[in-house]
Amino acid sequence: MSDQIAKGEDFERKAEKKLNSWGIFGSKHEDAAELFEKAGNCFKLAKSWDQAGAVYIKLANCHLKLDSKHEAANAYADAAHCYKKTNIKESINCLEQAVNQFLEIGRLNMSARYYKEIAELYEAEQNFEQAIVYFEKAADLFQSEDVTTSANQCKQKIAQFAAQLEQYQKSIDIYEEIARQSLSNHLLKYGVKGHLLNAGICQLCKGDEVAISNALDRFQELDPTFSGTREYKLLADLAAAIDDEDVAKFTDAVKEYDSMTQLDAWKTSLLLRVKESLKAKELEEDDLT
Repeated sequence: MSDQIAKGEDFERKAEKKLNSWGIFGSKHEDAAELFEKAGNCFKLAKSWDQAGAVYIKLANCHLKLDSKHEAANAYADAAHCYKKTNIKESINCLEQAVNQFLEIGRLNMSARYYKEIAELYEAEQNFEQAIVYFEKAADLFQSEDVTTSANQCKQKIAQFAAQLEQYQKSIDIYEEIARQSLSNHLLKYGVKGHLLNAGICQLCKGDEVAISNALDRFQELDPTFSGTREYKLLADLAAAIDDEDVAKFTDAVKEYDSMTQLDAWKTSLLLRVKESLKAKELEEDDLT
């Protein structure tokens, strides 16, 4: 490993020397870029990620001097992937630089991919507000390139985080939109009941009984087969329990569904919010009597 670091540092020194030397403007940047790339490979082999990241940024700068935006973008992405192991903030900065270059040359699909990668880094850091911002940027670009599946994956992440941040209406709108789109696609229509269940759970979180009832009617209009599903039965039972302010009834409905189809952590955490709110109402009633 130390041997690779020594080799990398030697290549980096030679590259810097090239840049500072006299010579034809283009050729010295080309020569330096070649040496920086070799240095980066050595640092990567040595797992010296910060050194590798720093060298790839220098490589990107050489490509920019040569007006090679595509190569510069790739170098920034290489830097980002090195920094990802040691410095998330710097990794995000480099991915932003990569996106800027790809946007300039009209590579929207690549830009979307890197926006999505930034969003995932924020997600890993539990920074859901910023994750939403970048998943939205990615979804818009994927949509403009007609990459609907990737756009919808990003939108589902936005809906998931929005609900966690109590932005329930935003989640509802997204899940209903995806359900509507999926109905016209033979391969995706089987996922419709799952999207409507997610929208329904977000609706329950808002705690408006009339809105819940209207949502169930709307779901039925959207997909006439929905009322025959266990997902519809769960939402209807939960809505009835909320209407009756009956915590035990609510718990039984969740348990019955979960015994057949296990609820994931996201749904469970949201349903727990609804249950806690219902419990608080029940205690209020007890206090008044």
